[in-house]
Amino acid sequence: MNLSLLLVYMLSVLMLVATPGPVVALIINTSMNAGPRQALLTAVGTNAASLLLALVAVLMLTTGLSLDPRLISWISLLGCCFIGWLALQGLREAAAAPGTEPEAASPRRRGQGLATGFLVGIGNPKDIIFFVSFFPQFIQVGRSLQHSALLLTLVWALIDFAVLGAYILVARQGFSLKYKRLVTGLSSLVLLGVALVGLVYSVLELLRPAA
Repeated sequence: MNLSLLLVYMLSVLMLVATPGPVVALIINTSMNAGPRQALLTAVGTNAASLLLALVAVLMLTTGLSLDPRLISWISLLGCCFIGWLALQGLREAAAAPGTEPEAASPRRRGQGLATGFLVGIGNPKDIIFFVSFFPQFIQVGRSLQHSALLLTLVWALIDFAVLGAYILVARQGFSLKYKRLVTGLSSLVLLGVALVGLVYSVLELLRPAA
């Protein structure tokens, strides 16, 4: 096993997951407005999306699967639209009058954590770029491709859950809850920023003439 390569991969995953982005903003927003259980379900959904992207990356390496760049751009575009919609919902909650029950915490939406997390994860431009372009660079970490793919995926899942779990706990602290509306607004602005940047990038990629 190439331990130095594995350590570089672990550090890369830690920085990617911990860096504020759509997944982190969604987890913080959900934890504060719908509780830690719903936030954990959302984290499971985002992690499932990451595992699917990892599977696609492995298939590209083992079977010669080739994805049309335009298809990736379309997936990113749709994901950014969904992220933007979530951002607008969060901004509306942050602007609501004090004491108003946030819509995200209503019983009608409590069962949507897995689906919401999965859709944000599968359309997250950062994760798409990582698994399609960056993930294969570490596939030689083990003695066989299968062993390497399993190890890299397991490491991703463990780090992802650990970091997102830490964000869930921090979001439930007294200081965070005291400034709940402010944190909700800021995390929603992060979501909106990622959505707008991702939309522009995806549209430009789709308009670019084919090689």
